[in-house]
Amino acid sequence: MNRLAALLVLAVMLAGAQAARAEIRVMPEEQITHEELQCMALNIYWEANRASELDLRAVAHVTVNRTSSPGFPGSICDVVTQGGESPLYSCQFSWWCDGRSDQPTDLAAWRRALGIAEKVLTGQDDDPTDGALFFHNSSVTPSWSEELMPTIRIGDHIFYR
Repeated sequence: MNRLAALLVLAVMLAGAQAARAEIRVMPEEQITHEELQCMALNIYWEANRASELDLRAVAHVTVNRTSSPGFPGSICDVVTQGGESPLYSCQFSWWCDGRSDQPTDLAAWRRALGIAEKVLTGQDDDPTDGALFFHNSSVTPSWSEELMPTIRIGDHIFYR
């Protein structure tokens, strides 16, 4: 994706994010599909599996926040895989299109991610990000971060809306 196309995509997402703050989508346990739980847990696992529980919760809330925000898909799995139809490293979440296996390798971390995913999806957890729709590792400074308002830094991640 060329820089102009990437900036246009970001502008659409930012307009939606600024037009309406994301509402937390709460799903009763019986309505959480196995697929949504798996997608959420994979995103938590691969984005922050070596981080604190607060980091993992924050990543999960960004994923949920996006489902309720204009400019993003309306389902957990569609948010997690957004951009996956494009070339390598063009995804919203880098692990999804990095060309490596998405199979979790650390069983304890996977169980932890599943537990957090279920709590967040069922509304049993408060959003520590104040409605964030974006985040990045503090070791990098993506160009899009200059256009957004930071909400909080948690561990190695900076969150924005």
